[in-house]
Amino acid sequence: MKSITSLLILLFLITLSPKESMAQNSGDPVLTAELGVQLYTYRNVVPEKGLETTLDIIRESGMTLIESGVANGVTLEQYKALLDARGITLPSYSTGYEDIVNNVDEVIKNAKFMGAEYVMVPWIPHEVGSFNFINASQAVEDFNKAGKTLTENGLILQYHFHGYEIVPHKNGSLLDYIIENTNPEYVSFQMDVYWIHFGGENPERLLRKYPDRWKSFHLKDMKKGTYRDHTGLSDPNTNVVLGEGEIDFEGIIKTANELGIDLFFLEDESDHLLTQVPLSIKYLRSLKY
Repeated sequence: MKSITSLLILLFLITLSPKESMAQNSGDPVLTAELGVQLYTYRNVVPEKGLETTLDIIRESGMTLIESGVANGVTLEQYKALLDARGITLPSYSTGYEDIVNNVDEVIKNAKFMGAEYVMVPWIPHEVGSFNFINASQAVEDFNKAGKTLTENGLILQYHFHGYEIVPHKNGSLLDYIIENTNPEYVSFQMDVYWIHFGGENPERLLRKYPDRWKSFHLKDMKKGTYRDHTGLSDPNTNVVLGEGEIDFEGIIKTANELGIDLFFLEDESDHLLTQVPLSIKYLRSLKY
């Protein structure tokens, strides 16, 4: 019996690809990319401690990437200087939907000045809890138009889903409609795994369904038992330390690695972020193959 068991184990290892076999035994880190943070995480810290001290906290935590728009209280030039002095880069410039529709030239100027590769839009205007086909179809039109202009200027438009788009439409959802009707040459997407889960979808399933459309992530975890709906709004204190909630980050990041996606921003909207963010970073760094 012992020899048969040994033979079965040997046959299993032989069937693994070299990459899989090495990963089974290597103990290599799952997250190898630089880690960033969405500055909104520190929205209540900046008024209390100041922007410079807040950026020091971010840098001392080991994070070298920031996603944000113009920081409050400083000019774009001052903000860029503060980031440069700390070795922090801003690959993703966040802005409002109305800005890409009405002020796209200003968005392009600001994003390029900050050295961004991406322009991220986090919200489509609509009546909360009642996102509908009219909202989605208008967004598709606006994203295609603005995305073309951004692409022609060396930038990539990303829309950040909030889960309210995951309502039935034909054989899928309005999220599917937006992805399938925007031009992949001009429009890409950012996955906030919290909001995708909040809206009732599986992040890994969506990654695999549309493998060429996702460019970056917001990583935040959801307290177990949180009530979920299609508002895109929830109690910020349902954000918990990564690995303590409902979401499978190991599986998500492994899938992202397979697809070649390597831009990750932590986001923690809770009142406990100064305690939770370091623990979330520790968790991410602890994940091994």
